[in-house]
Amino acid sequence: MHLSNLINSFLPDLTLEVYHNDKIQKVRLTEYRGRWLVLFFYPADFTFVCPTELKEVADLYSEFQKVDAEVLSVSTDTAFVHKAWHDNSPAIRTVQFPMAADPAGGLCRALGTYIEEEGLSYRASFIVDPDGVIKAYEMHDNSIGRSAAELLRKLQAAQYVHEHGGEVCPASWKPGAETLRPGVNLVGKI
Repeated sequence: MHLSNLINSFLPDLTLEVYHNDKIQKVRLTEYRGRWLVLFFYPADFTFVCPTELKEVADLYSEFQKVDAEVLSVSTDTAFVHKAWHDNSPAIRTVQFPMAADPAGGLCRALGTYIEEEGLSYRASFIVDPDGVIKAYEMHDNSIGRSAAELLRKLQAAQYVHEHGGEVCPASWKPGAETLRPGVNLVGKI
């Protein structure tokens, strides 16, 4: 799929192995329908920037859960490598969300994050609504880490506009701030 066609398209219905709660199991992405899903792609386990990002998401995981969202980290490593990383890294031991394995790159290719010559994924984040529709994504060069707080803010903005048809969130919007109604003006505080 071409990246410009991802917004408002359905997340592919793929099955992946995940390491979660000290177990390896298979999950279908459609199992997450009915709640918000954040897909957090990263290049590889046992690297340098990746544990800083996953630790930051882990530190905010309860905030993601409070707004009825599941986080699913994704790399091209196997679920067994995820387990080994979780068992051996103090930063990754804090991860309580499912860690998905995409060793064949099926999901990475479907969402345009796969680096063919390396067999790895770019750093990418996708916000998927409860109907399985992609509402936001960002992709980075693998040398640039992301902000978990900004990802949570984007999720909250996507949730707000999902629940308040006709209103939009201006730059740097946070819950409780003013929103806009196109063609009218500021709506006011919520």
